Amino acid sequence: MGQRTERVRRTARRILFIGQFAIVLPAPVCGQSDTATGGWDSRRVLDLVAQARELRRSTSIDPDFRSYTADARGYVYFFIDRPDSAQQVLVKADQIALDVLWRAPNDTRQTIVGRRDERLLPTNIRYHLDHLTVIQDDFGDRIVMGDGDEVSSVAHPLAPGAEATYEYRISDSLNIAYGADSEVRVYEVRVRPRSLDEPGFVGSVYLDRDRAAVVRMRFSFTPASYVDRYVDYIRVSLDNSLWMERFWLPYRQEVEIRREAPFFDFLAGSVIRGRFEIGGYDFNADLPDFLFRGPTVQTVSPNARATFPFERGLLDDLEEAGGLVTPPAIEAVEAEVREVVEDQVLSGLLPLRLHGGSISDFARYDRAEGIFVGAGATWRPTGSALVQATGGYAFGRGRASGGVRVTASDPGPGWSPVLEAYASRLTDIGENPGATLLENTITSAAGSRDYLDPYFRHGAAVVFHRAGGAGWSLTLRFEEHRTARDVVSDGPTTDFRPVRSVDEGTMGALEIAGSVGLPRDGRLGLTATAGRLGEKDFASLDVDARWRFENGVDRWHVVTSLLGGLVSSGAPAQRAYLLGGRHTLLGHEYRLFAGRAYWLARGELTVPVRPPWVGIRGFVAIGSTELGDWTLPADWNARDAQGIRGSVGLGLSLGWDALRFDVGRAVWGTGWEAMLSVAPHFRSWM
Repeated sequence: MGQRTERVRRTARRILFIGQFAIVLPAPVCGQSDTATGGWDSRRVLDLVAQARELRRSTSIDPDFRSYTADARGYVYFFIDRPDSAQQVLVKADQIALDVLWRAPNDTRQTIVGRRDERLLPTNIRYHLDHLTVIQDDFGDRIVMGDGDEVSSVAHPLAPGAEATYEYRISDSLNIAYGADSEVRVYEVRVRPRSLDEPGFVGSVYLDRDRAAVVRMRFSFTPASYVDRYVDYIRVSLDNSLWMERFWLPYRQEVEIRREAPFFDFLAGSVIRGRFEIGGYDFNADLPDFLFRGPTVQTVSPNARATFPFERGLLDDLEEAGGLVTPPAIEAVEAEVREVVEDQVLSGLLPLRLHGGSISDFARYDRAEGIFVGAGATWRPTGSALVQATGGYAFGRGRASGGVRVTASDPGPGWSPVLEAYASRLTDIGENPGATLLENTITSAAGSRDYLDPYFRHGAAVVFHRAGGAGWSLTLRFEEHRTARDVVSDGPTTDFRPVRSVDEGTMGALEIAGSVGLPRDGRLGLTATAGRLGEKDFASLDVDARWRFENGVDRWHVVTSLLGGLVSSGAPAQRAYLLGGRHTLLGHEYRLFAGRAYWLARGELTVPVRPPWVGIRGFVAIGSTELGDWTLPADWNARDAQGIRGSVGLGLSLGWDALRFDVGRAVWGTGWEAMLSVAPHFRSWM
């Protein structure tokens, strides 16, 4: 135990030292010959590559470098993401501890000494061993990933004879600082295959200018490299640190592997993201032969793995990063790869696929459309552009509808545009949706309970957002608004609620949206809109503040939220805020309360009973609307809340909290209501 404690302390001291190895600064260009020596395959860059290759070979037989041991700590996340939004859902998280050994010339051994995991959603995923370990030799001469099931044998750009496969160019000269007063000068060498139709490495290798040692590698692969046809892309970032003032050894490694259905762009893709840090190096110890017998990756007993004393929590890394946002190193891989291949498509998926953003894009039913059927297609003409088109026909309405979305992604720090054009887009009045389109289809078809207050939009929009889906966005919108009507009821007698009319006309609007952090790990979303519809000018401000608190031992969690909005008195009717019933104030009449201003505070507690299958939920909500001098259309069955309204209730959390069954009672009102719904992070898929 004392040796383990001392080893942890030693690791901590060295990681603190290595942790300063992070500052990358442009270096003065020392003459024209440093960075502009003839472009691809200049004599200077080929000599540099040859020098790096020779150094890799000689290091393994250096008499001053016989062996090392090290510790590695890492996280592996498996999650679902939607490429057309910033929404990501964590499915499984793993934390790994490794003992790492190396002995000249090429003996390696890694032992998984600690591992713990948590499944947040059902999955039977089994990782390849190299997803749970580190790369000790910058991949050797042949790059293999997924134990050969993802990438089988791609030539390393510094392997013998690699010049026949790759082209090289010195892109930049940088200073990388580490420690208190030390820095190393490096060349960034861009690498691309001579043929993008063949398996190959695409990206950058950063070489020490003095000795041509590998300091960093950031790369992806050509589509022909992927053995698994479900692989969209693999991105790799490897950072080394300097030891014994001579040897660059692994320090930080990050890998992201994304998959989708090869023929069908539907709902979302799956992502495996791994991040490891390596430290605690001890050099030139005598490592006996028996340590290297058997497989190169081994593991201790399940009980020993489970009881390993991890220094950090299972989800600490996510909390520090602010969630499943793309790490800077992986964003840098995307940017560098795109520059190398000049915007050619590097996805392993087919460039043209069937498309559906949600289940209801293919079929749905509501009182404004009747039966609707549709389909879509995705086309990727270049590496930075994605075209998604959807269309369908509403049989009750007797009209077609559709839309086209063009995304021009930019992995850099700038703004990226998204262009949209749409006709007869079904839209729901109110800030808080009462049901997903799939849920609404079931209730409409089975019980004449349509939770939409629909109208239709025709027009176009351009959205500028930060690359990666994070940060602020700016939207310019120009469209026509048209009132919907009930097309499924026979005559004036119907069980459906009347369709509410809207102010029709042409609208132009500017919208700014984004989010900022709040104390206690909260998040505040802000949306400001200004526009004009017909002769009516309007402006609005919406806020959405949320917090989540968890108990890691007993596994209960609390979610609290505060929503609010204000719109100017001259706004069109469809800008009204609606409260009551599902997802707002359970037990009150559905969307009875309307206003030009509203607020809604809600708290939910979930306690597991038989995790992950069943949990007990409790909730409370209070809110109000204020009409002021605003007059609603005559056919709206809605009014001011006339004070504070509320609801309380109990429910069940079912199957990893994916489904919820709640029963609520109105407060400052009368009525009970039962509600079956899906978890919030799945609603946009419905």
